[in-house]
Amino acid sequence: MGYENLLPTSITAGAACLLLVSCPSLPDPKAGAMDAGLGIPAGYNGGRAPVPELVESMGSLFGDANLRRQIARAEKHNPDLDAAAARLEEAGFHTRSARSGLFPSLAGNAGSSRSQTNAAGAGFNFGSVITERNSASLDAQWEVDVWGRIRAGVAAADASRDAVAADYEAARQSIAAQTAQAWFELVAATKLRDLAGERMDSFQSTYDLVDRRFALGTAGLGELSLAKTDIENARAEINGRQDSRDRAARRLATLSGSYPDAGGRAADWPSMKRAVAAGIPSTLLESRPDIFSAYMRILAADASVKVAHRDLFPRFSLTSGGGQQSSALRDLADTDFTVWGIAANLSAPIVDGGSRRAELGAANARAKQALAAYRSTVLNAFREVEDALGSELYLAKQEEATAAALKAASTAEEQALRNYESGLVEILTVLDAKRRRFSAEESLIQLRNLRFQNRVALALALGKAY
Repeated sequence: MGYENLLPTSITAGAACLLLVSCPSLPDPKAGAMDAGLGIPAGYNGGRAPVPELVESMGSLFGDANLRRQIARAEKHNPDLDAAAARLEEAGFHTRSARSGLFPSLAGNAGSSRSQTNAAGAGFNFGSVITERNSASLDAQWEVDVWGRIRAGVAAADASRDAVAADYEAARQSIAAQTAQAWFELVAATKLRDLAGERMDSFQSTYDLVDRRFALGTAGLGELSLAKTDIENARAEINGRQDSRDRAARRLATLSGSYPDAGGRAADWPSMKRAVAAGIPSTLLESRPDIFSAYMRILAADASVKVAHRDLFPRFSLTSGGGQQSSALRDLADTDFTVWGIAANLSAPIVDGGSRRAELGAANARAKQALAAYRSTVLNAFREVEDALGSELYLAKQEEATAAALKAASTAEEQALRNYESGLVEILTVLDAKRRRFSAEESLIQLRNLRFQNRVALALALGKAY
């Protein structure tokens, strides 16, 4: 989901100008380029392996329907995403609360009292006086926002709400990316476990061959022990790989809001023919929800500075009230007992021990923090994209070289086995050739996993993970 539709008209130029510490305010959106302060290049520097098909989001990246369903399940049931949604709901209520200060408040009051006064003690010639008082009224109060303090508070709340909304979208994309990566981790862990089983079967076959030669007297006990060692090592590896596979399944289940059961499964690798289009660097400022969130927090901090500054000025308020007052409850409905009042109030700080000035200083410091956080977010976003693009190129080259190594290792293993059966080499040569072949297969699985992980990371870095 892109943020170009949510951005204010000033965000493109504004975000760039805000990267300059000396920039005192949001600039005119028509004023200049986004290159201010960072030197954003026209294209990414990271190399990239050629990809036949480029897509615009992670949703189109993989053709596996089961994976898409898993991501949808995580979006619906992930507790961290539920918490982010609740924070967004909370921010909406804060905005409503801030906006309520723009309108008059109305309160209803009702009371009844009865008192006795000892008149004799005051020098009068009668004993005591009993007084009864009953009242009902409606009282209204409204602060006149002369300096815009309340409106600035509303602007701060609105910007904070938009920042939290962007945080929710960032969490949504993060959960989608984590789910996809956990899926590929499970595929890789399953393949590595199966490969460990194949390794043990292969070494068992070699052991059987050596055992037959040992029975014929053409192989020694040392050779038999070497073959047995590799069988037991492979057996130990199976258990380790099974544990890793179960952990990956539990993580995937947990991301989906399910009990961490190890019984989950993932299908085979999807096609590697697709990758997310990187576009040009300047568009990253509009597509990353975390950048949008950091920008809105600058606006919120700026509005909070205005609130603190205008709190130094006097406050004007209007109050009014009207109702009935009588010594008898039955008279409260009689208009002859109506009372009312209206007043204008002025409240100005004179001496407060520097409290308001200190709050203004703190608000300015928070604005500086927001600006620094924005710059850090932008720089990290570009780094993540450059890293993913660079890794795509190097991982592709690694995978190509490892595939060639696997082909050579398989040929060497076959030749070593034939030579051993012909008595030309020792069993150690065969075992070493097998280890090299299985090591290359293992590396190939891990590299394929890393490439899929990296493509998901690229989609997330570009703000296109969902």
